[in-house]
Amino acid sequence: MLTLTRSVGETIRIGDDIEVHVVEVRGGTVRLGFKAPREVTIHREEVYRQIAEANLLAAQVTADSLGALAAFAPSSAATEVAGDHSEDAPA
Repeated sequence: MLTLTRSVGETIRIGDDIEVHVVEVRGGTVRLGFKAPREVTIHREEVYRQIAEANLLAAQVTADSLGALAAFAPSSAATEVAGDHSEDAPA
């Protein structure tokens, strides 16, 4: 880990596109300002962990959730989810 010492009003650059500004230091708290392209996401650590956990939960697929989704699908898609592949059988 790189450790830098900066004072209020000073800036740290990350690559060509990201700037981190030291805005205020008060007691044990530091306020930072960020300038970065819109496609760069910036989150506090606790928010990042919540997002990552929510993404993991959202990515989990169970048989029950597939069955519930099949109820909303057109009838041909519902039979495929249920395992009916009669269309694949030779005539």
